[in-house]
Amino acid sequence: MTKTIRKIVMLAGFALISASSYSQCDSTASICTTHMTADYISDGQVYRALLLKNETAEFHATFYGGSTYRVAGCSGQQGKDLVFSIYDPEHNLLFTNTDYEGSPYWDFQFDFTVNCTIEAKLDDMGSPSGCAVLLISFRQ
Repeated sequence: MTKTIRKIVMLAGFALISASSYSQCDSTASICTTHMTADYISDGQVYRALLLKNETAEFHATFYGGSTYRVAGCSGQQGKDLVFSIYDPEHNLLFTNTDYEGSPYWDFQFDFTVNCTIEAKLDDMGSPSGCAVLLISFRQ
């Protein structure tokens, strides 16, 4: 009987931690949407990952040639402290916000369709854990 109660308590604790983490990501996503102006349409997804200080999240996206895109990345209650980098299929660096004073978004256009990998991690000076949120949209 004691083992059953212990399992139930552990499952309930895990559920509460998961719900709290998901709520944190929702708050961060709301902050991140402020970087999406009315002339951009969301791709309909919120890319999110709960990270510890030394972890890197990896997201994949296809960008179609001739379209203008905006990628916004946020973490924490201020929407800052997220380092994100975009790589082409050969893992050549196309953009990193560390080259632009940690800018929370980047506007770009490709001449041809390309599958990209977006890596996100917490800024070294930020909190030891947090939710990484990426939003991708394209111009109308």
